[in-house]
Amino acid sequence: MRKLFTTTPAKLAMGFVVGATVAGGVATAAGTFSGNVTTACVDNRTSAIYASSTGTCAAGRSLVTLGAPAQSAAIVANNSIKAVVAKVSPAVVTVNVTTSTGGDTGSGSIIKSDATSSYIVTNNHVIDAAVGGAGTVSVTLDNGDDVSATIVGRDANYDLAVLKIARGNQPVIAQGDSTALSIGDQVIAFGSPLGLDHTVTAGIVSSLNRPVTTGTSGTESYVDAIQTDAAINPGNSGGPLTNAAGEMIGINSAIASTSSSGLSTSQSGSIGLGFAIPINEANRIINQIIATGKSTRPLLGVCFDNNYTGKGAKMLPYAQCTLTGVTGQGPAQAAGIPDSAIITQINGVKIPDQVTAIVRIRAFAPKTTVTIMAGPTLTNQRAYTVTLGEAASS
Repeated sequence: MRKLFTTTPAKLAMGFVVGATVAGGVATAAGTFSGNVTTACVDNRTSAIYASSTGTCAAGRSLVTLGAPAQSAAIVANNSIKAVVAKVSPAVVTVNVTTSTGGDTGSGSIIKSDATSSYIVTNNHVIDAAVGGAGTVSVTLDNGDDVSATIVGRDANYDLAVLKIARGNQPVIAQGDSTALSIGDQVIAFGSPLGLDHTVTAGIVSSLNRPVTTGTSGTESYVDAIQTDAAINPGNSGGPLTNAAGEMIGINSAIASTSSSGLSTSQSGSIGLGFAIPINEANRIINQIIATGKSTRPLLGVCFDNNYTGKGAKMLPYAQCTLTGVTGQGPAQAAGIPDSAIITQINGVKIPDQVTAIVRIRAFAPKTTVTIMAGPTLTNQRAYTVTLGEAASS
């Protein structure tokens, strides 16, 4: 089975059907894009993208240019997208997992190499079946060589894993800046979908900071995702998403799929809704794993009420919350946030639900100071300054 997580309706904070038409159960934005369209309008509330042949937008929508100027210049300077593929492909690998019951296939990127060994980043869900001696991992390099790999460490909370191979002097993928991305920027996805290695697809950034969760209950990964319409399919997991300069700005991790009843996790296939872990967020975990074999996550020190259905993220009383890594008062309680408060903003970002709250907190590094709007009701809110704690990640 070739893994690439799909998302469920409850776990994907979208709203992409608003302002769109529905055909065959799939939301399609109004307006038609053609080869000569260079501008588009992004709905300020839903992040849906609409063609703009006039270069103007209706109220409630923001004008964007398809492709940042610097990235467009990079493509022109390199003559074509083929130059980007030639630059990136040598650093992309196929990850093969073999177990007693079968195996999985995913993708990865070589991120560090010296004279004797190289490190590869992929998704945790790609190699999870081999953990603890349950299976073996190997990678297929760009030249076709199969090389045995060891798992240096992994973090299920962020769906990341680092592998090591005893093969040095390998090409390393260039690192980009995911915080510099804008909606409409051109991106390229690399990997081995359905076992078809050396596969490349292109698209644009459809949205940023999309709260997405993957995995099963109790082992969820929370991703502050880059959303793209570049075709991503099972087997693309762990492969790089690059900008038009050939710099990795994300790690392909999840897709949304449709069935006759809408979004589903039972059917995987690209419908233009792919999600990648931003590289700036991933680098902290990757570097920790390479250095120590383990990683950490930020800690707010609260539990959320799963039965709450209103706006915001409602906390449970501190006495009802048991968290690993918290002894005595946690960061939220120490900052004065009261029991059962409703959180509505984190560092100025609106929080519509608890998934968004968890994703936003985990996007920060431990020890970061953040401003949280919270209060007993939605209309009785105040700002609290909280310095996030640190806990071992899983």
